[in-house]
Parts: sequence; C-alpha cells; structure tokens
Amino acid sequence: GPALPSGQAMRSLFWCLPIDTLLGTICAHQQGLPCDEANRRVEQYGSTRLTGRRRSSVVDLLLAQFTNPIILILLVAAALSFLLGSRTDAAIVLAIVLVSGLLGVWQEYGATRAVLRLLSLVEIKVRVLRDGAPIDVALDEIVPGDVVSLAAGDKIPGDCRLLEAKDLFIDEATLTGESYPVEKTPGLLPPEAPLRRRTNSLFLGTHVVSGTGTALVVLTGTDTEFGQVSARLKLRPPETEFERGIRHFGNLLLEVTLLLVFSIFAINAYLARPVLESFLFSVALAVGLTPQLLPAIISVNLAHGASRMAQHRVVVKRLASIENLGSMNVFCSDKTGTLTEGVMRLQGAVDVRGAPSDQVFFYAYLNARYETGFMNPIDEAIRRHRALDLSDYQKLDEVPYDFVRKRLSILVSRGEARLLVTKGAVSNVLEVCSAAEMGEGSLVPIASIEAELRMRQDEWAGQGFRILGVAYRDAGTVAHIAKQDEAGMIFSGFLLFSDPPKPEIERTLACLEQLGITFKIVTGDSRLVAAHMSRQVGRVEPVILTGPELRQMSDEALMKRVNEVTIFADVEPNQKERIILALKKAGNVVGYGGDGINDASAMHAADVGISVANAVDVAKEAADIVLLDKDLSVLIEGVREGRRTFANTMKYVFMATSANFGNMFSMAGASLFLPFLPLLPKQILLVNLLTDVPEMTIAADAVDAELADKPRRWDIAFIRKFMITFGLISSVFDYLTFAVLIFFLHAGTAAFRTGWFLESVISAATIVLVIRTRRPFFKSRPHTLLVLATGFVVAATVLVPYSPLGGLFGLTPVPVSFQLAMGLLVGLYVMGAELTKKIFYHREAL
Repeated sequence: GPALPSGQAMRSLFWCLPIDTLLGTICAHQQGLPCDEANRRVEQYGSTRLTGRRRSSVVDLLLAQFTNPIILILLVAAALSFLLGSRTDAAIVLAIVLVSGLLGVWQEYGATRAVLRLLSLVEIKVRVLRDGAPIDVALDEIVPGDVVSLAAGDKIPGDCRLLEAKDLFIDEATLTGESYPVEKTPGLLPPEAPLRRRTNSLFLGTHVVSGTGTALVVLTGTDTEFGQVSARLKLRPPETEFERGIRHFGNLLLEVTLLLVFSIFAINAYLARPVLESFLFSVALAVGLTPQLLPAIISVNLAHGASRMAQHRVVVKRLASIENLGSMNVFCSDKTGTLTEGVMRLQGAVDVRGAPSDQVFFYAYLNARYETGFMNPIDEAIRRHRALDLSDYQKLDEVPYDFVRKRLSILVSRGEARLLVTKGAVSNVLEVCSAAEMGEGSLVPIASIEAELRMRQDEWAGQGFRILGVAYRDAGTVAHIAKQDEAGMIFSGFLLFSDPPKPEIERTLACLEQLGITFKIVTGDSRLVAAHMSRQVGRVEPVILTGPELRQMSDEALMKRVNEVTIFADVEPNQKERIILALKKAGNVVGYGGDGINDASAMHAADVGISVANAVDVAKEAADIVLLDKDLSVLIEGVREGRRTFANTMKYVFMATSANFGNMFSMAGASLFLPFLPLLPKQILLVNLLTDVPEMTIAADAVDAELADKPRRWDIAFIRKFMITFGLISSVFDYLTFAVLIFFLHAGTAAFRTGWFLESVISAATIVLVIRTRRPFFKSRPHTLLVLATGFVVAATVLVPYSPLGGLFGLTPVPVSFQLAMGLLVGLYVMGAELTKKIFYHREAL
C-alpha cells in the first residue's frame, strides 16, 4: 500500500486542508477504506490504545519472571559457581529457577488469556464505513483513513476532520479544560487556528454530548494531540488502594531481606567460610524470603475472581479493581435503573390546571419525535405512549438538550407556519416563558400563575412523578434557531412520568447493608421525587442534600456532612464528582455506578467505577467493572467475589511471609553455631520450590464466610505483626529440630541437612492448612486441590532423599527414627501454630 505522511506532518495541517486534498494525502475515500487496506493499516499502525494491554505472549511473561533483582543476582552467582568448577550445583540452581519461572508463566498465561476473553464482552465498538457499508469494529482497530459515524455518548476514536454534522456538541474538557460542550461544524480553518478554535476537528480523548456527525480519522494513538500530551506526561492510571498495598508490602519485604542477607553474608565471611558459597547461601536465603510467586499468585487470584464474577454476569475491565470492590464501603448511584425498573412510562400530559390535555401531548410528541440528540428514556416513553400522524410537519432545526439549559427545542414547519416547541425541567422551561395558556387560546402572564404551577409540581413530585414542562411559540419566518430563540414562550402544560421501584430492591439494599456497604442516591431529580422513592424502598427518614445547597458549601463543610447524607438530589453533573471526592476524603472506599454521558467524571474519581453493558461508550470506557444486567443484586455477588479474591491473596501473603521469615531467621541463627552451612544453596531453592506448590492452589481455595462479611483493606502493620509472630513460632520449632538432630539423633552434616529439609518442607506445606483460616483448621474445609497439592509435596519430600535426585541435591537416606522424630516435631508445630492463631486473633479482636 502507499506510504502515508508522518503523524508530525499531519498534526501541523489537517484542519486547514480542503477535504479532497486531505483524502488524497492519506489515501482515503468518503466511502471509507476497503477491508483489506484497513487490515493492512492495522498491521502498520498497531493498536490505537495509549495504554497497552497486559503483556500476554509466553516470551514476555517468561522474561517478566526474571526481572526480580534478587533472582538476577542468583543467576550471576550460579554463573560464577559454574566458572569456578561447581558445574552440577550451578546447573541445579539454574534448573530450579527456571522451573519456578515456568510455573509462574503457566499460571499467569492462563490468567491473562481468561481476562482478555472477558474484556471482549464489553469492548467498545465504532461504526465505520468499510467497502462503502457501515460496520461496527473494535475501537482498537480504527486506522487513519476510516470514516466514522458518531452519536451522543460515543468516544472520538482518533484526531478527525469533520465531514458532516448536525447539532454536534463535543465535551473537550480532558484536552482543553473547557467545561462547556463545544459545537463542531465542517469547513476550512486558517493554519494558525489554535486547538480550542478548531471547530472542524475532533480529538481523541473527547466525546459526543449531543447531535450526530460523520468524520474522517486522520491520526490515531500516540500521533494524536492527546497522545502527545500523555507521552510527555507519561500518563499512567492512578494507583489503586490494592496496588498501593502491594507496593508497601514489597518495601517491607525488601527491608527485612536486605537486613538478613547482609548479616548472614557478613557472619559467614567473618567465620572464614568459602566466600562464593557464603554469597550463594545468603542470596538463596533472600530468594527463600522473597515470595517471588506473589505477582503470579495475585494475577491468578484476580483472574480466577474475574472468571467467577463473569459467571454472575459481572465483567472486570481492570483486575486491581476487584479488590477495591471488596474494600468498598460506600456505593453511590442514580436511582433510575438501580432502584427502579429503568423504564420510563408517561402517566399523563396535563394542562396548567392539571386536566388531561391532548394538545400538551401533541407538542411533546412533536419535540420527542424529531429530536436527534442522544437516545434517552423520556423521549422513548413519549414516542411509545401513542403514535401521532406528523406527515404535515417538517423538521427545520433543533437546539439539543444540554445539562446547563436542561431544555430541548425543535423548530418545525407546516405549510408557511413555523412552530418552536421546547420541553425540559419545569423551572428551566418556565424561565423562558412570558405567558401560560389557560385553554381555548386564552393567555395569562406567567408571573400571575407561576406560584400555582410550582405548587402543582411539588404535589406531583411528592407522589413520586418525574415532571417536565412543555412550551411553544409561533416562530415567524425563521429557518434556524439558537439558544437565544428560547424566549417569549407560552407555557402549555406538564408531562408526568413514573418509573416504579424494582420488586426485589428492598431485600437487595438490606443485603448491601449486611455487607457493610452504605448506599447513597445521587440524582438529578428533585428533593420530593427522591424522598418519595426512598420511602418506597423502605428508607423512612432520608437525610437529603440538594444541588443548590451543595453549591453554597465549602469542600471542608461538605466533607464533614457527606457521610450522614443518604440522598443527593437535584445535583448537576459536575457536582457528582465533588460528592465522590468528598466521600473519599472522609475515609471511604467509594464505588460509583453510572451509565450516562455525565457520569464519566464521577466514575473516574471513584475507587471503583461501575457501569452496565448498554451504557454510552464514554461511561463504559471510564468503568472498572461492567454489569451485564442493570441489577444491584448482580453487584452484591461481585462484592462477595471481590472479598473472596482479596482473602485468598492475603492467605498467600501470610503463608509466604510467616513460613519464609521463620526459616530464614532460623538459618541465620544456625549458621552462627554450626561448623557447616545448615542447608546448601540448592537445597534452600528446592525447599522454596516445593513449599510454593500448595500455595499456588490458593486462588481456588474456599473462603470462610466471616472473611467476606465486611470490607477489608491492606494493613501493613497487621502483616508485619503476623509475620513476626508466626515466623518466631516457626523458628522456635526449627531450633527444636536442630537440638533433636544434633543431641538426640547425633546427625552428621548430610543427615542434618536431610532431617532439616524434611521438617522444613513438610511443616511449611502443612501450616498452609492452619494459616488459611481464622477458625480451628479442622472446622474450615480447604479446596480439594489444596489438600492434594499438600499431600503431593509431603510425599515427594519424604521420597526425594531415597531417589537419584537425593544425591544431586546433597540429601542422604535417613533411618525411620529420623522420619518419626521429624513427623512428631511437625505435629507439635501445627498444634503450637493453632494455639498461637487463637490467641493472636483474640488479641486483634480486642
């Protein structure tokens, strides 16, 4: 195919070229690209994403296993050992590191594939012309030269030149900081037009608020304006609480590891032991202390959680958000579709006196039938209520709805006559009216009847109706309208809508409360409508804060009040984000559920953004989690799954740190008084490999109900306390083992190492069954896989000294008395750990 100009060249001129010239420059056509050319360009340009997908090739994952600095030091030490003649030892060390790495790859690869399969369920699609016909393709596969169709809620897939537009308004806040939507129209602009004045261009990272358009994609990915900004700022998503916890945990391990390694190396060097062997020993210890499977275990845990959540029709887009879902203690959402059925019904079209009126319905139907902004449930309800014959009428123009005016106006003609019809929030319609229609064409000044109209509105709102106002006027001879034409209107009447609560919602809300989650309604509806709904779902005394009251409050005052408020009513879109930020500052982990154009910023601000599969693109893109059913009960299963996933991750952390810390502490002490190394470096690595096997099955383990009954968060102080307490218990039994081996069994060097190898692996494998639960271990049933893995490791450990592998690893067959003694010590250790656990958790509870 032909070579296209560079992104740099196109960035400096695409808004000032005639369309034909631009199409020729990027080898494109108004009918779109041929499919085979589009596929070639996908290969040429790669994904249009600014943030890459998870690495999923086997080679990438394998390389990632060996980026741990301690593993790299070990590989260098093994190479040195090889050069200095200890070739068998070096080969064994390398083999163990490789096997450990391959186990990690095997787990992570499966996890990554599973996650990518789930993400394809909620992939954002773009309507493009290919071979002249409209088709939907994934956002990732858009290329320069594609012609795309856009409607309200759609994300802009690249930097584009507008070909056609109808009332097209774009939210460019992410790029220009401009808070109001910008109207876009086709045409030519001078080369010097600054970014915010390029009204003929659309930019990646922005989205359609209202209207429709067709555009030619000129630049994608990092060639775009947004791509340049993100490349300069090296934008990465904000760190989640889960990721922050892992980072703090990593720092804790690093401190302990470095302290032990330097101490052990210094002691061994001081005792004049061989330097290379001492170095390998201390590095092997460091590997033993580092839970190098932690990244794989976390990935597998989260992927398992994501797969199980998918069975409950919950798709996880960002894996780390599973833990945030489990930690969430406040969930905010609009009432429409969450508390209610989400299907608006028109209950009545009434005049200013409250009597049913065909004329009010006629004006409303005209307005709803011809609006082309974004599909909304109110217009659908009007069109569904009753169809009218509008063949005499022709649409001339439209001023789309926006969240500032809260009105939608349509200009229609019938013969020579022109009629302007406006509908919207009652207050916002009344403010552009000068008169009200009293029937039979008689008009009264709006001021004389406004108080009565507002009283009626409040009465209906108190009954739970959502109310809109309808107004009209003769538009004279105009063919086009703008916002300023909404003036001097005649108020015609009201539209009353209902959206009944879901039958199961009361039980669902009670379930959320039992899980320790406070549900807060954030709605644009009036105080009265929201309060009525709250009463319908069993909340008798709601604490309500309205948008106008919110506007008068400082951020500090809001932060103090935000926890006690249960309903935020009459809020504007930009206030939603402010509410979420105040809740977070007040110490909550906040979830926000939304599906509309105006929910994206609040979802970004929340710890976990939750959307639904039929949400607009911009909301789906902002979400961490997408519900395939618009139902809160689905979310409850997701929360439970998030908590189970977090509980299983914590089990691995507790096991790895306590057992490893105990072993390392014991070896550090033993190397002080023993005339030989207590275990050879290759034996330490074998211990580490074998003890990892049961821990790898943790992702599938059952979780006790009490571990998923309330929100939990990373607690580094608790982990440190756990590590020291159980590490020291482990060490006490290690030193007891040393005493038995030396003073009672009179073991030589090889027999000592074999005895301790047996005790070390079997105790670490069986202690998993104790540490995985807060109950007595025999009262909590582990997953079958965990039991089988533990049994396999115990059997393998007992058999290794008697196999050809034993000689390779420096292990020797030992008499039955050794095995019985080690078995007794392991039994005592399990009982000691069980008793310690009971005391430890009792103290923590106090």
